[in-house]
Amino acid sequence: MSSSKLRLGRVSLPDHIYSITTVTAGRAPLFAQPENAAALIEALLDCELAGISHNLAWVVMPDHLHWLLQLQSGSLGACLQRLKSGSARSIGGVGSIWQAGYHDHAIRRDESLRGVANCLLHNPVRAGLCERPQDYPYAWCRWGWQL
Repeated sequence: MSSSKLRLGRVSLPDHIYSITTVTAGRAPLFAQPENAAALIEALLDCELAGISHNLAWVVMPDHLHWLLQLQSGSLGACLQRLKSGSARSIGGVGSIWQAGYHDHAIRRDESLRGVANCLLHNPVRAGLCERPQDYPYAWCRWGWQL
């Protein structure tokens, strides 16, 4: 789906919670390298320290990111721009490391946050990267692993 179609109907509201997925350019497995995964995790922490997001959970997969966050200020677009540009600068290389756009889902009040986080944290298990979510080194959840 083109990035312009992903933006249709998108609303960014501070204090709302969003599940975000964003993918590397060409689905390159950049984050299979520990130093690149660490650079992306640093960019996630930077967004929180800057007061843009409140991180609830994230999983850095080899070629994409799943991120559950509460938007604190600005727009989702600005938040993702900071995340992508910060991680790209740290990783370096030639050309863009990220695909344009991202997929977002606004979490409704009747959805279980912990259920969404649990689903997100099981992505490495479903991908065959580990047997249990807590064994995957590039994942974190505000509620720990006791979901």
